[in-house]
Amino acid sequence: MRTWAVTNQKGGSCKTTTAVNLAAALGEKGRRVLVVDLDPQASASSWLGAKDGDRGLLEVFTENGNLSDLVRETDVPGVELVPSSTWLVGAEKVLAAEPGAETLLRRALHRLPRGRWDFVFLDCPPSLGLLAVSALVAADEVLVPVEASSMALGGLASLVQTVERVRERLNPGLELASILVCRVDSRTRLSEDVVARLRDHFGKKVLRATVHETVRLREAWSFSKPVTMYAPRSRGAEDYRSVAAELLKRRTP
Repeated sequence: MRTWAVTNQKGGSCKTTTAVNLAAALGEKGRRVLVVDLDPQASASSWLGAKDGDRGLLEVFTENGNLSDLVRETDVPGVELVPSSTWLVGAEKVLAAEPGAETLLRRALHRLPRGRWDFVFLDCPPSLGLLAVSALVAADEVLVPVEASSMALGGLASLVQTVERVRERLNPGLELASILVCRVDSRTRLSEDVVARLRDHFGKKVLRATVHETVRLREAWSFSKPVTMYAPRSRGAEDYRSVAAELLKRRTP
């Protein structure tokens, strides 16, 4: 089982879009994926059809709750979900003075049944607070979706520093493995320039597959379906299938 933290502290970077649609694309390929929604906004939960995770995840952090008890089936083949809720907002305050709070999620993940999933996606909030750092402590790899804009490189700098600190202090096996460029507009030169600059800085960490800006991707959330089910022949669906194929080629669990 490989655990990926899907994170970017910048909002609008397609973080949740990637967690949901990449999970669905991997499910199509016969992989079993668990999405853990760590964002109190619960966008991934809503996208996968879960209305409210109640206090469940908060109790994992504050009362040593069992993560396995929170797993829900979804309508997406191969994909299961641990839903979030606004209750999770309280985690940062409650755990502010708790020694080792950053390791609680890792311990909870270690108690999950071995062999049930091939991949666990930790969908992080758009900040570098306790929840996101907990995901980095628990993860094997970091997948960073970035928007194809001139702000992409600047937004990555603080995240890279945080990953380095977490690796040095709390999780020596953590790897910033993959950067996925999203919202690519092939009609503009800007997108090409951003991809080229990212590859200059990060080399092979930048995936060759990219995700284009499409209406179908934006619509899919409203229908609580990944784009691979909502519009299976759309460019967005094919883009995420390409991302899944590339990641499987790089890392086969």
